[in-house]
Amino acid sequence: MTRRPLAVLAAAGAALALAGCAPTISVPPAPAATTTACAALIVRLPSTLGALPKRETDSQGTAAWGDPEGVQLRCGVTPPGPTTDPCFTVSKVDWIRVDAGTGSAAREVWTTFGRTPATQVVIDPKHATENDALPPISDAVSAAMPTTDRKCTAPSLPSPSPTP
Repeated sequence: MTRRPLAVLAAAGAALALAGCAPTISVPPAPAATTTACAALIVRLPSTLGALPKRETDSQGTAAWGDPEGVQLRCGVTPPGPTTDPCFTVSKVDWIRVDAGTGSAAREVWTTFGRTPATQVVIDPKHATENDALPPISDAVSAAMPTTDRKCTAPSLPSPSPTP
């Protein structure tokens, strides 16, 4: 075997070995994950969020970034109704924020408001910030998801998260 084909074979083997290092992430699909709006969103999502690379997921209408996983997205969740939860506008997209869990299980759960279907983003603050995740995801949502006439009544911008 000549050196060139051997080098190509070695490179292909290395690529396969590295691909096995980051297993597929299991993300439960949302009820409306198969809509055309979700398909349009998924193809517009960035390949990285900050320093977090996009990962393979096992469900339609989902995405995840980071190893360890820092951000998870589910398109097709039920749009939220009227709420008193904090509402923020990022890149022309309104988001409702709910904090879930405590301690090492703490997560930020962001759900689009005034978009049908809604998109949910879960951020693990140990590995990512909303400042890395929400602007590029908002750009994709804005391009892919239709808006309704529902808007945040007093939108505010999120304050920067502390760096983990």
